[in-house]
Parts: sequence; C-alpha cells; structure tokens
Amino acid sequence: MSVSRCDWVPETDALYCAYHDDEWGMPEYDSRALWEKLVLDGMQAGLSWITILRKRDNIRAAFDGFDPVKVAAYDDADMERLLNDAGIIRSRLKCKAAIDGAKLFLEMQESGEDFSTYLWDFVGGKPIQNTWASDGDVPAKTELSETIAKDLKKRGFKFCGPVIVYAFMQAVGMVNDHTINCHCYERIRAMG
Repeated sequence: MSVSRCDWVPETDALYCAYHDDEWGMPEYDSRALWEKLVLDGMQAGLSWITILRKRDNIRAAFDGFDPVKVAAYDDADMERLLNDAGIIRSRLKCKAAIDGAKLFLEMQESGEDFSTYLWDFVGGKPIQNTWASDGDVPAKTELSETIAKDLKKRGFKFCGPVIVYAFMQAVGMVNDHTINCHCYERIRAMG
C-alpha cells in the first residue's frame, strides 16, 4: 500500500523512508538527543543528509554514543582516532566543533541551564504548526532560525548557521514541516 510522504523523501530508499516516517519532525525533548542531532546536522554542512544517515551509527559509535561527558574529555589521540575513522565524517573542524559543543553543553548544564528547555523556549515549548502544500513552500531558514543560530554562536557552538538550525528545528519537531498531504502531518500536528 502506498503512503503519501513529503516530496523530498526518495520512495526507493528504505532508510530514508523510515527516517521520515519514524523520526523526522517528531518532537524531541531529551537534551542529549537534541545535542546529538545538532552535531549531526552540523556534520551535514556541505553534504547530503543521506550521507549522514548512512554513517549515523558509525558516528554514534565513534563519539561514544554522544555522551557529552566522554566527548568533552577527548584529547589529541581521540581527534586522530576520529580523523582516521573512514566510517564517519572526517573533518577536523566538524569533529572539533562536536568536542567543543560537548563542553558547552556541560557548561550550560553545570550553570543550571537545561539544553532542551533552552531550545524549546524559543518556540514556547511546543512545535510551530506549519501548513505547507508542497516542499517548494518550505523555507530554508526563518527569522527564528536566524535568532537561534545567532544565540548558539554567541555561546560558542559551531556549524550552526540559520539553515542548519532550521533543518535541526524540522528534524526535532520544533516546527512541523511535513507537508499537509504527508501521512505524518496530522500525527505530528496532534503532538503539538
């Protein structure tokens, strides 16, 4: 039986279909999971999302399951290990951004600021419900993603420009950008 999905999903790619149907746009409130997704979206810069999706398990393993305490403690040997791992994105700048991001995540935590609350406060704690008719209507960035990107950068996070931040917001359900004809649209809308 055929289901209607957002136009960007290649119907012949089971991994992509599963990601769209089961993850993309689902509201995520776990701080660690949000940080992981921000890192993965940053790693996508200049690449296609399917590249990240196919390497995601390897990236998770290489970064100790995105445990911020472990990642924040990485040293030069860990950096070399990452740069020699063909199963991940071997960009020194992106790996350094992940390590530095773990330190920033922990600094926020230590000062009593929850990463999830910090992010979700930008949208009032619940997803923004959009009503896009087609993928062509969906923006690449918004004023809000520009605001969040600016704040993340001010805090020291890297690879978090407004386009990356908007992709992140879509993926973690801060905005419901499933098109209205998509079978996920109403299910995600009901969560808002």
